[in-house]
Amino acid sequence: MRRLFSSTSLSNCVIAGLMAVGGASVVHAAEAPAVDEVIVTAQKRAENVQSVPQAVQVVSANQLAAAGVREFTDLTKLAPSLVVRPAEQPVNSSVSIRGIGTFAFSIGVEPSVAIQVDDVPVAFQARAFTDLSDIEHIEVLRGPQSTLYGKSASAGLINIATRAPTAALSGNLNVLGTTDDEYGVGGSVSGPIMSDKLEYRLSANYDKFDGNVRNVFNGDKAGGRDFYSVHGKLLWTPMSNFTATVGWNYVNGGTTVGRPFTALAPNATLRGNPAIPPSVFEAGITVGPDNTSFANNFKAKTDYEDNSQSVKLEWDLGFATLVSVTGNDNYTETDLLDVDETASALIDNRQIGDFKSGQVTQEIRLVSRSDQPFRYTVGAFYADVDYVRNFFRGPVFSQARWYATSGSKQTAAFGQADWEFIPGTTLTGGLRYQDEKIDYTFNDILNNAKFAGNATDDFWTYHAALNHQFTKDIMGYASYSTGHKGQTYDLTTGFNLNRQLAGPIRPETSKSWEAGMRSQFFEHRLTVNLTGFYAEYQNFQAQGIETLPDGTSNFRLTNVGKLRTQGVELDSMARLTEELRLDVSAAFLDAQITSFPVAQCYPLQTAAQGCTGSPARQNLTGATPAQSPKVKLSADLDYVHQLSGTPFQLTGTASYAYQSKINFSLNQDPQTIQKGYGVLNLTAGIRNPSQHYEVSAFVNNVFNQHYYADIFDQAGTYNNMLANQVILPRDFKTFGGIRASYSF
Repeated sequence: MRRLFSSTSLSNCVIAGLMAVGGASVVHAAEAPAVDEVIVTAQKRAENVQSVPQAVQVVSANQLAAAGVREFTDLTKLAPSLVVRPAEQPVNSSVSIRGIGTFAFSIGVEPSVAIQVDDVPVAFQARAFTDLSDIEHIEVLRGPQSTLYGKSASAGLINIATRAPTAALSGNLNVLGTTDDEYGVGGSVSGPIMSDKLEYRLSANYDKFDGNVRNVFNGDKAGGRDFYSVHGKLLWTPMSNFTATVGWNYVNGGTTVGRPFTALAPNATLRGNPAIPPSVFEAGITVGPDNTSFANNFKAKTDYEDNSQSVKLEWDLGFATLVSVTGNDNYTETDLLDVDETASALIDNRQIGDFKSGQVTQEIRLVSRSDQPFRYTVGAFYADVDYVRNFFRGPVFSQARWYATSGSKQTAAFGQADWEFIPGTTLTGGLRYQDEKIDYTFNDILNNAKFAGNATDDFWTYHAALNHQFTKDIMGYASYSTGHKGQTYDLTTGFNLNRQLAGPIRPETSKSWEAGMRSQFFEHRLTVNLTGFYAEYQNFQAQGIETLPDGTSNFRLTNVGKLRTQGVELDSMARLTEELRLDVSAAFLDAQITSFPVAQCYPLQTAAQGCTGSPARQNLTGATPAQSPKVKLSADLDYVHQLSGTPFQLTGTASYAYQSKINFSLNQDPQTIQKGYGVLNLTAGIRNPSQHYEVSAFVNNVFNQHYYADIFDQAGTYNNMLANQVILPRDFKTFGGIRASYSF
């Protein structure tokens, strides 16, 4: 990828941030009146984003800092088509693009939104939630990407690129402190080793935040994180036409969990026991929408560790470049949960789990030169992925004890060609064939039952586009893509002979139509990009909830009949003055379940509310899928002013993100609706380019807008009475802080 900005020195930047048109990070030199060319690799080749016939948005490292994004879940603030929902454990978190995402607890289910780090796919999505440090930029590709990126990209792709080694010695140091006791420190050093043929980069980061909820049992805080990471890269160039990049990443950390009650009926009793009313299981807590306290006598948390390596080889053959990318990743996690959600000694139910994932991937591709009217990318891909889950819950209620494994072997061949058959008009065609073999074992230790099985799946996906360059600054395109997410097994609590005999959950498939315009005006001072899309999904795989006769809830994977999503996306940037720039992105989404006549009911749903039959069920045809806001937008105003006669520059940033209401539950539970909200972050600072340092102060959630990152309806645990719990976002309350950096 062509570098358009320094990855190690902020001192050369006047404005750096997100180009919402879907491009990579850009930097504006002090004398530059407009935005520089933006290069992306959305089609596995370096291209100007204004010429790519698909919707892409890329967030820079500087924009992540300006918007207060230090966690993967906060990316939702910057990308309007993206919604990231955290859960009590990273394993259960989910990502949606254009209203489509995977909501599944089964270890064998891959996401609908794929994640890739430095050209290496991340098979297990929770791995991406662990660390966002030393980032060069993050690309968000919207819509099905199955042709180039495989079966787990049926709704989109998030491509994370970390910083590369540099030819000259450079480095940086960053520190962070907040008013609510978050502390972070990080730094990197990069340069040559002995000669210009070998370059290195080494970075390390540490962050600690105790959390923003309080456990009244012991006074501890929760909802926080504590992690450190180390990233290394070696870039070897033994000859002018060959490079080898070796990468290593290590992350070790943990999160703590606390789920305050925001609504609770006064006659709700834990497990229907009249001796455990709210005055007992929530003793000392005032339940309400602003509650930040909870009571647990068993520490709920996760501890995780990830160790990954990659090797990327690039050989310029003249007519094309041969690329090989090898990846290896091993992720482990231990998760603990206080299932009874109380510190009372009258009942003590716990959940303990271990999770391990391992993957080996190999991709080889041949990428032709970009300066020819006919351009192509052809390649092959192989992945071997294994998961292991050891799970216990009990001993009082909702008892479970099982051990499961899941394996997947994928082999694929893909290709895409661009033909500029007349000047300014290009036809694009892509095709992928993939074969997958899956297997599983499920040992139900509690019920002394063992199950095993396997299945195969092979499929074709394809992509076609036509784009025309009307002028050098205006391009229009139309495209059609298909997506496919393979079959899987529902390896969760409750797996039994019936599930085994039913076979795997059917594959999820999609068809997507897209049209867009990419335009720049006034010597590139104004960029306006519009994208319209329509997509249909069949056999959508999603997690549902069934209420068992004893009042407990069981989470089960199923095929939602059909979904469709349509909408319009706007990405724009305006250079208002030499010192002021405005970025505005917006998504207008209309997602709907078009066929799901036999869906699970939500807790407390009555026949009058549509829950009928035996077993009880509802018709969700016409309903809105989970995590599908009608409107999302983000706006960023960046200001830089050179103080006359001094070496200092004043900087300021205002970032605003708005999201209309969403329902966190597929079953349309009215208790799990998050109302629309908007969050404003402000930053002001001073930098000295000649001395390479910068200091800034920030305030996040300026207007103290309270909202929830996730909502849980727990009525089944509290004798079918109102009982809602939530996960609070990092910025549930207003907080401020100071960031400082020094680079050389």
